[in-house]
Amino acid sequence: MPHTPTTLHTHTRDDGRVVRVVRGDITEEDVDAIVNAANERLAHGGGVAGAISRRGGPDVQRESEAWVRERGPVPTGGAAITSAGALKARYVIHAVGPVWGQGDEEPLLASAVTSALSLADERGLASVSLPAISTGIFGFPKPLGAKVILRSVIEYLDSQPETSLREVRLCNIDAETCELFVAEARRL
Repeated sequence: MPHTPTTLHTHTRDDGRVVRVVRGDITEEDVDAIVNAANERLAHGGGVAGAISRRGGPDVQRESEAWVRERGPVPTGGAAITSAGALKARYVIHAVGPVWGQGDEEPLLASAVTSALSLADERGLASVSLPAISTGIFGFPKPLGAKVILRSVIEYLDSQPETSLREVRLCNIDAETCELFVAEARRL
């Protein structure tokens, strides 16, 4: 059953851009793009990827398979973009985060977030919603993941004053993960 997104914390920057922590089902987010916590082959089996594929319909998986066929696997720290099929969002950005224990996890997670935001910016999108990339089955510790993801969002916005992005949402269905993001966001 879908969970209607609930805003838990809003940080409005001096430049008017907003970073929100939201508890809810990312597939229900009404934004320009949602971010999928993807693997390198863009196979949408379980977790966030599975939910996005089920809710978005076969177009999401078909386009993901075509991406990999035409361009090869998406490297860890990179991202790809497809349509969102039947979702409210217009696009799904597939960000490939690291598996905990592979080495260089923090910079690779930061790169995945930056790659996703860059793709949104290239399309001129105003709003994007990200989950806690790599903190599920990839085993990245949730407290560290929240810190790295939020820091990466802020650094991206700081470094891109001309970005089209007006709102970045950090959306998770898990209460514990949401609270970790709220704690990090309160430090801004």
